[in-house]
Amino acid sequence: MAVFAVAFVFAFLLYLVLTAGSGNFGFWAPEEVLFGAVFSVLTAFFAKKLFLAAGIMPDGRALNPKRWLLFVLYAIGPLFFEMAKANIEVTYRLMSGKINPGIVKISPGLKTDFGITMLANSITLTPGTLSVDVDKQRNIYVHCLNVKSKDPKTGDICSCFADWIRRIAE
Repeated sequence: MAVFAVAFVFAFLLYLVLTAGSGNFGFWAPEEVLFGAVFSVLTAFFAKKLFLAAGIMPDGRALNPKRWLLFVLYAIGPLFFEMAKANIEVTYRLMSGKINPGIVKISPGLKTDFGITMLANSITLTPGTLSVDVDKQRNIYVHCLNVKSKDPKTGDICSCFADWIRRIAE
C-alpha cells in the first residue's frame, strides 16, 4: 500500500505543478483537479504493479518529506547550477576545439542502488558527461568531453552531486 500511496502523491503533485494556471479563476479548474486525481490513481496502480513485478519494495525513507524537500532543493540548486556551468564549458570547448575525451572511473561511495542510479542520471544530464557503466563495486564509468587527469576525484566529475544524493537516498 505504501508503494501505491507514494506513487499517487508524487504523480498528483507533479500533475498539479505541470498544469498550474490552467483554471479560469484559480490555479486549477475543478475538472482539472478531478482528471489529475484519476490520472494519478491509474499511474499509481501501474507503478505498484511494476514495482512488485520487479521485486522492489521501497522502505519508509521514501515517505520522508525531508528527503523530498532535499530532492527539490538539489534539483533547483546544485544540479541546475552545474548544468548551466557545463553548458557554457561545452560551448567553449567545442568552439575552441580544446577537448580531451576519455572514460574515467569514479567511486562515489554510495550504498543504495537508488543513490547510484540518481547520481548516474545526474551525471548524464550534465552536458559534456555521460554515465557509461556501473560495476559490482558501485563504481561509475563516465565519458567526459575533457578529461583533466587520469585518476580524477569524484568531485572533479560530478561536483557535489554525491554528497547531496547521499543525504537524499541513504
